[in-house]
Amino acid sequence: MTQSIKKSIVMLLLVTVFTSCNQGPTLQTYYVDNELEPGFASFDVPTSFVNVEKVDLTEEQKEAYDSVDKLNVLTFMKEDTEAANYKLELEKVNTILKDPKYEELMRGGNAVDGKFVVKFLGDIDNIDELIIFGHAKNKGFIIARVLGDDMNASKLMSLGSVLEKANFDEEQLKGLTDFFK
Repeated sequence: MTQSIKKSIVMLLLVTVFTSCNQGPTLQTYYVDNELEPGFASFDVPTSFVNVEKVDLTEEQKEAYDSVDKLNVLTFMKEDTEAANYKLELEKVNTILKDPKYEELMRGGNAVDGKFVVKFLGDIDNIDELIIFGHAKNKGFIIARVLGDDMNASKLMSLGSVLEKANFDEEQLKGLTDFFK
């Protein structure tokens, strides 16, 4: 192999390494980088925390339930930190979620009680990750990442009535319910 071919191969490898590593921040990296930091609280909830044994599920609801693997939650409590730090962290998450790869499904709320947005990665019929991001000026913010395989948005929406009838392991939801107190 000639010297110029070797140099070309090395340059191609370097370009590949640098471009593949420079994809910007993601919610996953933000979660990992902050889960143990002051002001943050994190927890993972497996689908087994929702006991649906005594709930009659339609085929669509069963498919939706089976498509979800777990829920990752990261909260940032405003009262546990300075206002400037809260504003900085909120801006970091908003910047990540502005990336076009996170497609918006819905948003709601108001300036007084708080706002939320639901986004996803993947295709609407084959969602890789469903993201729920909510924040309230007087509380802080919460990021919930619903992870699974072949999740479908409309089928996931059908789980709302199931969750009302299901039994929950209260201890596993403590971090989430503490956020809303």
